[in-house]
Amino acid sequence: MGPSEKAAEPVLARLGPCRAGVCGSPVEHSFSPLLHRAAYRALGLTDWSYHRARIEADQLAGHVAGLDETWRGLSLTMPLKEAAFGVVHTASPLAVRVGAINTLVRDDRGWWGENTDVHGIVEALRAVGVRHADAAVLVGAGATARSALAALVQLGVRRVTFIVRDRVRPETSRLAEELGLDVAESPMGVWPEVFDVVVGTVPAVAYHRDRGPAGMSPVEALPRAVPGSAVLDCVYGDGPSPLLQAADSTGYAVVPGTEMLLHQAAEQVRLMTGRQPPVPEMRHALAAAVDATESGTRGSRR
Repeated sequence: MGPSEKAAEPVLARLGPCRAGVCGSPVEHSFSPLLHRAAYRALGLTDWSYHRARIEADQLAGHVAGLDETWRGLSLTMPLKEAAFGVVHTASPLAVRVGAINTLVRDDRGWWGENTDVHGIVEALRAVGVRHADAAVLVGAGATARSALAALVQLGVRRVTFIVRDRVRPETSRLAEELGLDVAESPMGVWPEVFDVVVGTVPAVAYHRDRGPAGMSPVEALPRAVPGSAVLDCVYGDGPSPLLQAADSTGYAVVPGTEMLLHQAAEQVRLMTGRQPPVPEMRHALAAAVDATESGTRGSRR
């Protein structure tokens, strides 16, 4: 693989049926099929279909090798974003830099890898009015956190505090250093005094499991918002977000993970189909699905 090579994009139009899909573990909750199918309908791509497959990291190479020429792209979720480097001939400079691939696109040489999570995070924060930020908090330090670092730098961030259970992963620390960021670390539940943006990258259970000082939930000590501040939780489908609930009650602009998902999926549609993504139609389909899911959850609790 030539990691610094520029991957050819977008793919050329192909005659006949085309398939794409999402892979990861778990994927049962994923809204990716709904988003991509909504895009295909709006674009009139009646010969495109989108599927899902539960795949572990050690199964990815075999799965990709078994896909025929009708497969044009794959969306990758955890735990595949790092394993994907083993199945591509080229990864984009951005994907190489953050050490995470969430998109595979077929070309005449096989598969190349891209990261659209960075785009999704930037656009999700811009959607609530974040045009510039100086200081940020990252909850977690894995592959999604590295994408968040690259996104935050695009928004002007110079200082980042990692809130982590143990230590920041070495590859994440290296990226922060390469990006020229001033970095601090805090344990779960200990927040810095000043920041503009929070990006959460850990599952909801972490906020219940990892108690802060005096046994408090990590989000109970979230400081009150300053004007223009926002909180994005990249994780969705894991039940109500404790981080977003706390953010809402303390005055932050709240950005659910589905907003990031929308924008990263729109960029995937562009890369896989070569067409401009119909974001309004995708947003409408996503909102309807989220409402239906939340209504079903409320009903099941009665």
